[in-house]
Amino acid sequence: MKNTISLFDFSKKINYKNELLAGFTVAMTMIPESLSFAILAGLSPLTGLYAACIMGFVTAVLGGRPGMVSGGAGATIVVLIALIQSHGIEYLFATVALAGILQMLVGVFKLGKFVRLIPQPVMYGFLNGLAIIIFMAQVEQFKTTDSNGIVGWLQGAPLYIMGGLTALTIAVVYLFPKITKAVPASLVAIIVVFAVVLGFNIQTKTVADIAHISGNLPSFHIPQIPFTVETLQIIFPYALIMAGVGLIESLLTLSMVDEITNSKGNTNKESVAQGLANIINGFFGGMGGCAMVAQTLVNLNAGSRARLSGIIASLMILMIILIGAPIIEKIPMAALVGVMMMVAISTFQWVSIRIVNKMPKSDIFVGITVALITVVLHNLALAVLVGVIISALVFAWDNAKRIRARKYIDENGIRHYEILGPLFFGSATAFADKFDPMDDPDEIIVDFKESRIVDMSAIDALDKLSKRYKQQGKTVYLRHLSEDCRKMLKNAEAIVEVNIQEDPTYKVMPEK
Repeated sequence: MKNTISLFDFSKKINYKNELLAGFTVAMTMIPESLSFAILAGLSPLTGLYAACIMGFVTAVLGGRPGMVSGGAGATIVVLIALIQSHGIEYLFATVALAGILQMLVGVFKLGKFVRLIPQPVMYGFLNGLAIIIFMAQVEQFKTTDSNGIVGWLQGAPLYIMGGLTALTIAVVYLFPKITKAVPASLVAIIVVFAVVLGFNIQTKTVADIAHISGNLPSFHIPQIPFTVETLQIIFPYALIMAGVGLIESLLTLSMVDEITNSKGNTNKESVAQGLANIINGFFGGMGGCAMVAQTLVNLNAGSRARLSGIIASLMILMIILIGAPIIEKIPMAALVGVMMMVAISTFQWVSIRIVNKMPKSDIFVGITVALITVVLHNLALAVLVGVIISALVFAWDNAKRIRARKYIDENGIRHYEILGPLFFGSATAFADKFDPMDDPDEIIVDFKESRIVDMSAIDALDKLSKRYKQQGKTVYLRHLSEDCRKMLKNAEAIVEVNIQEDPTYKVMPEK
């Protein structure tokens, strides 16, 4: 695999210092996000941390993309909130395990390659929308809950302290790399702000204000649900959606890392790893998850290019659960908010704004639509699906308009139609309009040297064309059909009527 560095490939030099520091930084940024989404879904905070630990470790060891980070992502748990509220946490665990099985099947049957069909404007929209979501999620940390349970914005001194510490974090993350890149700037920022808060005894919002994170090792647990067809009918739709959302976000993240590192990941291997991690989550009390774009960017910006940082991050989270909670709970939220805001800024594809006047209008529309769906609905899978569909329809429309026919009559009085452009459902009508059965001679040749038959609509168009000429007592011959086109027509000969038999003078010729 080109330019890929693996923890287990000893022929490649690994920067262990970068991997260690990157892993620690990633763990610090994964904790608040996993906690937030677990609480949002009405789950125990440990359910989110277990997911971060299990997803991170399994995908780091077995995944198809060194440097990529997976954990208890909000994209997957959000689609399961309705199930949790209606049927409880045991159904959640069963659904996560089933989603993992579906994801493994995608990898086993090598379907991960279809992520290549996602156009660049969709990627721009996806990343820009995700950047806005990450940023807005940090703004939410400037809210507080009073003794009556009413949520409101911070005011007065708490607001100024939170804002000042966040600004300090952003300044350190921005300026420190100009001094040295030996240590991840995000880690330095967290340490600096932590030291300032402790040194001056500043009262501000900390990780402990979100949840307490101490606990035990995750234990094996078979979901306590009836193993019936009715149960499968309940959990399967949720599992299918979760599997799709998780894979789309994971494989898009993989493509993003490929571009950043100029290397090539394995989509099918990543699908299997994501699936196995979710299966383990279902049996060890985790809420499941997928790749995490923000944490992956933190990891890459910290200098990681191997699997080791992901392993360290997951083990660090486990150690925090077991023994390190009292210290981690004192970390100011402002430090983590500042780091994630900088991640949001770096995630946003600013180049898409610079080149917007050079992009086709359809691509601009696709990018904006995907970003809006991502931001408004927080449904990454739907956003990508809509973007791909729009792009596909635009492509089909453009190709439908491109079909042409060069016409001439040879010395034998036979009219030739040389077709340029693909014949498919979008161009079938335009193709039919090129012909004139009333005025054409008794024999015509339709030459597909510069074209090909793509689908059933194309076959139907040829069938109708042949019948139109037959009604006039005339014959249509097809020339230069490619092997796959001839096979397609042969398979459909029971329902279509086209002359693809060899003629004494003009034969059906294979593609050169």
